[in-house]
Amino acid sequence: MEDRHVVIAGGGPVGLWLAAELRLGGISVTVVEERTEIDERSKALTIHPRTIEVLASRGIHGPFLAEGLTIPFGHFAMLDDRLDFRGLDTPFPYTLFLPQARTEELLQEHALRLGATIVRGQRVTGFTETGRSVTVQVTGPEGTYEIEGAYLVGCDGVGSTVRTAAGIDFPGTPSTVLGWLGDVTLDNPPRNAFSSFTHHGGVMVAPLPGGRFRVVGVSPDSVTTEWPGDLTLDELRRKTVAIAGDDLGMRDPSWLSRFGNATRLAAEYRRGRVLLAGDAAHQHFPTGGVGMNVGIQDAHNLGWKLAATLNGRAPEGLLDTYHAERHPVGAQLIEHSRAQTALMSTFTPEGLDLRAVLSGMIAAQPAFNRALAERLTALAVRYPAPDPAAHPLTGTRAPDLAFTGTDKGLFALLRTDAHLLLDLSADGALGDRTSPGLALHTGPLDHPPAAWNEVRAALIRPDGHVAWAGADRDDALLTASAERAVAAAVAQGPRGALSRP
Repeated sequence: MEDRHVVIAGGGPVGLWLAAELRLGGISVTVVEERTEIDERSKALTIHPRTIEVLASRGIHGPFLAEGLTIPFGHFAMLDDRLDFRGLDTPFPYTLFLPQARTEELLQEHALRLGATIVRGQRVTGFTETGRSVTVQVTGPEGTYEIEGAYLVGCDGVGSTVRTAAGIDFPGTPSTVLGWLGDVTLDNPPRNAFSSFTHHGGVMVAPLPGGRFRVVGVSPDSVTTEWPGDLTLDELRRKTVAIAGDDLGMRDPSWLSRFGNATRLAAEYRRGRVLLAGDAAHQHFPTGGVGMNVGIQDAHNLGWKLAATLNGRAPEGLLDTYHAERHPVGAQLIEHSRAQTALMSTFTPEGLDLRAVLSGMIAAQPAFNRALAERLTALAVRYPAPDPAAHPLTGTRAPDLAFTGTDKGLFALLRTDAHLLLDLSADGALGDRTSPGLALHTGPLDHPPAAWNEVRAALIRPDGHVAWAGADRDDALLTASAERAVAAAVAQGPRGALSRP
């Protein structure tokens, strides 16, 4: 058994990102994917600002920015007034529209460059776990065989074989609303992203790369538990005309689909040596296009923790924090999705008035607009601090801090295999030694955000969240506090790693 090998079931964006993170941490990985090739039907289209930051923290965001369409606005429940991303504290105050097929291609290239093994046309069918390993059963064209690893991660979607085989409950509610979508050519497209919501239903039209468009919506007959059959182009035309008054010259569909609002959340993200990420852990109505983003962010949280555990540099219990931190994010995702679904599936005069009131608040209350935007984009995700007396920044996502004397921001300094200790004092109070699992950057901030004005040192996790921040003016107290934070976050060798030589 390879004691530093991980098996990943599912080679979509979540599994591919996790594979790359593990390889950056020096862990061998095998991805088992049932599809023989990437599906050209792009379910996920939207890449949110926090996910772009995740890509930037590993230096691979360039192709995504070059190929994606930038949209500086988002929507909450298809309300008329839009969420404004332009004022968000991020280098990427917009969403990217990029077909999931291309996202998968880019992530697969990234994982393969790093040495991940990706096996296609085969699927995980079960596993046997012992106290020290997992034996994974894989079925392919030539029969069934086994792969042994230290951990198995299910990134295999809502019908997850891994979750089922592990006996992890997936409680929730069944589908009661069916959305519909079509990727089509429009002879008379709107100039910008377009939406309309009336008592006949709601429809949105969004541009795709290559001059095509996605038409997506709901209608009164969508509120049903009965399957009406596959969506046709004629039906899509009729619904669009009823809502928007025009079919926009719709033709040549490359994909027509219906999707439901079944909503479920895995009771456990980890059981022993089996973990879940992405749709295997949470299912919801795809309001706001957040699903793939939350899944990639699951993998970003898990990857460094799994690597540190297998490399022997993790404090006891680190892997348990994966569920503790990401399960609440999944619960909030479900709460927001259900709330938006309720607003999107009401077509009565009372329901339309409720939508108008909330839409007006988005337009009139910038703080409300920003709060919804930060939640939708995951910039507001904050993990609980282990110490109630910890600095207020603890657990928050660190922005792309700028430093004096260099054009490299924080994202360019992050590493999967190490925490990053920031010595922001003017006198280099923390010294200049590092240790395995710890990198050091010394130098003050350039135009720090208000929340960082008094911070003299901080410890940043590999996933970009703040593990500790210190504002002590006394160098000895600051160093002692940093020592304790590093010891709690990274399994250290001899004490005194931060002392001056």
